[in-house]
Amino acid sequence: MALKKGLVSGSAKHEDEGGNRGSGGYMFVLAVIVLLAVFALLRFVVLGGFHTTGEGVISSSPSKEVIDDIAASTNNTTTINITSSGNSNLTLSWSLVGVDASDDAISMPSQTTVVPRSGTFPVEEDNSLGATRRIAREEQQQNQLLEMELDPQGEDTAVKLENTNTQAFEVVDSSILGKYSTWKKENDNKNQDSTIRLMRDQIIMARIYLSISKKKKKLDLSEELQMCIKRSRRILGEANIDAELQYSAPQKIKAMADVLSKARDQLFDCKLVIRKLRAMLLTEEEKVRRLKRQNTFLTQLGVKGIPGGIRCLSLRLTIDYYLLPPEKRNFTRSENLQNPNFHHYALFTDNVLAAAVVVNSTVMNAKDSSKHVFHLVTDNLNFGALKMWFLLNPPEEATIHVENLDELKWLNSSYCPVLRQLNSTAMREYYFKAGHSTTPSSASTLKYRNPKYLSMLNHLRFYLPQIYPKLDKILFLDDDVVVQKDLTGLWLVDLEGKVNGAVETCVENFHRFDKYLNFSNSYIAREFNPNACGWAYGMNIFDLKEWKKRNLTGVYHTWQNLNEDRLLWKLGTLPPGLMTFYGLTYSLNKSWHVLGLGYNPSINPLEIENAAVIHYNGNMKPWLEMAMTKYRPYWTKYIDYDHPYLRQCNFIK
Repeated sequence: MALKKGLVSGSAKHEDEGGNRGSGGYMFVLAVIVLLAVFALLRFVVLGGFHTTGEGVISSSPSKEVIDDIAASTNNTTTINITSSGNSNLTLSWSLVGVDASDDAISMPSQTTVVPRSGTFPVEEDNSLGATRRIAREEQQQNQLLEMELDPQGEDTAVKLENTNTQAFEVVDSSILGKYSTWKKENDNKNQDSTIRLMRDQIIMARIYLSISKKKKKLDLSEELQMCIKRSRRILGEANIDAELQYSAPQKIKAMADVLSKARDQLFDCKLVIRKLRAMLLTEEEKVRRLKRQNTFLTQLGVKGIPGGIRCLSLRLTIDYYLLPPEKRNFTRSENLQNPNFHHYALFTDNVLAAAVVVNSTVMNAKDSSKHVFHLVTDNLNFGALKMWFLLNPPEEATIHVENLDELKWLNSSYCPVLRQLNSTAMREYYFKAGHSTTPSSASTLKYRNPKYLSMLNHLRFYLPQIYPKLDKILFLDDDVVVQKDLTGLWLVDLEGKVNGAVETCVENFHRFDKYLNFSNSYIAREFNPNACGWAYGMNIFDLKEWKKRNLTGVYHTWQNLNEDRLLWKLGTLPPGLMTFYGLTYSLNKSWHVLGLGYNPSINPLEIENAAVIHYNGNMKPWLEMAMTKYRPYWTKYIDYDHPYLRQCNFIK
């Protein structure tokens, strides 16, 4: 400005002294003044930076909107610190999580800051991209739920959602899920693995305070919480017991406790914490439901599959059977088949190896095997294989007979309602049409779409008097049982005029009629007691004379016709069995038949050892890879793995 004043005064003096020398000198001075003004303005823009405030005044300080945009562009591994200095200047510092702030902080007073993308900075080496995305997704879900709850108008919606979740879990069969729950009896001890429990609790509270700190713009605290969460998770890893924890666990627990104490002092809000916990709970419940549906689907997929070894065995036996001359395809001792003085067994199966185990275990534990007669029925596909196996491996002195289901000509759709229903379009659509619902209720009924329910072999048990008209008593066995003791005592049991001798399965409120039947239906509600005790198929002694006298096959037909739309019960043979033999079932001692080896991992070993028959009911059949290893030896000890056919099909013990 001094220069400008000097020029002006100089030119005026010259004008006074020299008079009017023309306008050329005046225009030159004016041009110099304009150039200096433009130069000053450009210098201000380049070196100082500017933006306009709400009043239109040019300011060199970044606006709040700019600061928010910069903060929003950071990820969870960075923190923006903004401090104010004199003359309204702001200082921005960029700090990385896990790095000394003094080394990496960038301070720029009152200048436009260009923030690099967070991906250009190193992050924690254990923070994989997949884990980061998963954590972000969980946080987003929880924040959405929390925001909905914080909205007064969304309170009712949150309550409804919570009630829906509660109702969904009430329908789960707790008697089964309890067997697989991580909170089993051995976990009831509060002092057991207390360190892991403490660390998990700390992580939960840290996640709550992390969410709250972000909402309240407590960025430093948010950074500390996130670091502690990562370190605790890394220490926990895959550990399930305290002994598996890393040695540095106590230090991480103390560090987490210090940060949580600081967070509690700054952020604790009882109502907000409760709502955040509720949001987390709803998120976890949804994950549990989703995993339960996936587990049900994958389990049923595994159950429906036929192991390659069994398929190979059946094919090889079938080929060799049809290479035999016709005169060598018959069993001996056929005169015993209709003798009521012998002990007769009925076994309906399409599994060669399973049938072999049932017959072998029964014969090996019988006091006099010559008195036992086995009646096997299978489908056309496995008829040759099953017959060939027992022609090659006759069961000592016992009598055996194999029938083909397709040769029972009287068993047709005009006589048998279930056969007509199995062939119906509606039933086939129910099994095979794509696009079934994926709701939790549909997941719970997925097991009823097992192909065994489409097989007539599963329903032959209701036609025992028609298949064996000359017999008085018969013992029905499922193909997933193992006989451990002599069973002749069952033919001596007085059924007291009843038809079915079976082991009852009800315990308190479980396995009673209301579990199997639809009591909202007037037919069911009128005829049956919902608290009546259920019983098990798998080992049943039937009085066929009393059966025929009461025409129980006709009773079964009546109920089956009424259930054509599947409104009385879903599928399966136990519900119609409960109805057909209602009031006609004699309760056997439980030691005759121990169930659950196909789903229950906590059966008392003493009960198994003392049982006459053990039953692998459930999905974990002993011939499948998913079988429980501790129960499998009871089944495999009746298989000769050195048998040529088993070696050819690569069976491994």
